[in-house]
Amino acid sequence: MTGQRLRDTDEAPIGRRVARWRARRRMTQQMLADRLGKSKSWVDKVERGVRALDRYSVIQEIAEVLRVDPAVLLDPRRPAPTAASGLDGVEAVRAALARYHRPAGPTAPPDTVQRHVAHAWLTYQHAHYAQLLRALPALLDAAHGTPALLPPAYRLTASVLVKLGEADLAWLAADRAVAAAGDPARAAAATIAVAEALRALGRDHLARTAALAAVDTTTDHGVRGTLLVQAAVAAAGGGDRRHADDLLGHAAALADRGTADDGPHHTEFNPTVVLLARFLAALALGEHAEAVHRHEHAVRTDGWRRLPAEHRAAHLVDAARAYLQAGDLTAAGQALVDADRIAPAEVRCRPVARTLLAEIAPRDPAAADVARLAALVGLAR
Repeated sequence: MTGQRLRDTDEAPIGRRVARWRARRRMTQQMLADRLGKSKSWVDKVERGVRALDRYSVIQEIAEVLRVDPAVLLDPRRPAPTAASGLDGVEAVRAALARYHRPAGPTAPPDTVQRHVAHAWLTYQHAHYAQLLRALPALLDAAHGTPALLPPAYRLTASVLVKLGEADLAWLAADRAVAAAGDPARAAAATIAVAEALRALGRDHLARTAALAAVDTTTDHGVRGTLLVQAAVAAAGGGDRRHADDLLGHAAALADRGTADDGPHHTEFNPTVVLLARFLAALALGEHAEAVHRHEHAVRTDGWRRLPAEHRAAHLVDAARAYLQAGDLTAAGQALVDADRIAPAEVRCRPVARTLLAEIAPRDPAAADVARLAALVGLAR
């Protein structure tokens, strides 16, 4: 009986934190219940501490709906994430997106804005997300004076917001990128961000539809290939193995015709990207052993080392999830450690990576590197 009372006492703060975050997200108990596939009574019991939250997977699901780090719900002593979690600066970007009417005045010359956009893309490729968040509001304002640069600025904004778990806001930025495109070629490149945002929102069918609709509107090698990859991973996310394989086959054939240079659209499309997409498709389909096999093959290719730091570290975060689901905690932890060495912000700023680390670290106490990383990001108890 004493143990039961202690457990109930320990669990009660989690329910109260769920209630507080639900209120902050302006959700009713019924709304939260609907998104979780639970009853309103279940939510009410959780919030009152009558029902214990004793499964990490359930806590993670609630955290995803509430758009918070699971660690915030797990530890009642932990404050809400701020700059330490990489989310500082998102509100400034939100405010920039809400500025529909900008005051008239002198604008920077187009070549200056173009240089700033190019530098922002390099910042993204090096995964310096905090620096990029600080720069984006001014960049968006400046790009309004050079309409041709609005699509890449909005697309970049959408991509970093997806990274930081702000999928709804990313969708807004991606939609603005397409609306500002002005021609089919620019719109096709902007649709890459649309597909990314829709996938992050769990709208795989819409993501596939949008990507495929844009493929034939451009002749750009890298954009076409990247759209095929986005459509394939979205198909896998929807459980459609046949179409995922077919689309990846088309993407591979396109990549084998010659590696696209980075070009103005920053696609980095090449055969290694297709290999990584095959990994993502297997992971989305629940084929964890196959995903691990494809990951281990892809990272041994020459093209792997030529990918930007952001792309390699992001893939390693996904690889950690594959290893975890395959039951290999040691490899999962090592993948996160390797990702942190390549691009620390991929692990320290992204909610998905912090969630993985919060699950791996307590279950693999012998891994010193993982424990140090958990302490660095504030997850150590």
